[in-house]
Amino acid sequence: MKIYLVRHGESTSDVRQRYDGDYDDHLTEKGREEAEEIARKLSGKGIQLIFSSSRIRAVETAEIISSILKCKVETMEQLNEQNIYGAYPELRVYQPEEEYRRLGELIADRNVQLQDVETYQSLKERVAASLSKITDRSYQCVAIITHGGPIRSIVRDILKRGELTDMSNGTIIELEKIGAHLEIVGIEGAVLQ
Repeated sequence: MKIYLVRHGESTSDVRQRYDGDYDDHLTEKGREEAEEIARKLSGKGIQLIFSSSRIRAVETAEIISSILKCKVETMEQLNEQNIYGAYPELRVYQPEEEYRRLGELIADRNVQLQDVETYQSLKERVAASLSKITDRSYQCVAIITHGGPIRSIVRDILKRGELTDMSNGTIIELEKIGAHLEIVGIEGAVLQ
């Protein structure tokens, strides 16, 4: 089985440079263009089904890709982004250093348990469960449209391959299931360290 892990196109919160938590926002025009570019890159790969996070930016990306590739989309809430920003609903990228440092400390503690903040353990478990459900199906080739957090968790925690950095919108990571194991075959739009 081949799996293409894809990060959604640019969204309105990317442009506003806000940390909005488990937000739901639309693709920008650039994000729609990125989705079309992803579809061109995946054309001819034989993708039978697209699995998507239920967040609007991922669904819109998946729908653009599916209309070009002529395949169906199945949404899975388990592929949604981690809500680590719930405690800081109005935090912007260019925030006073003290507030930004508090956010950094929150992100660094993967076991944090605060009101309105999903733990990293919860993200890891639900993403692993979703990937298991997908790989147990009989498809030969699928795409997964999701977010940076779930993609990093798959690479870091499930594949145990290290950290992804410099992940851009539209990143594509090609995986292949060999026996019971998943291997990274290619990475475009991110750096593996």
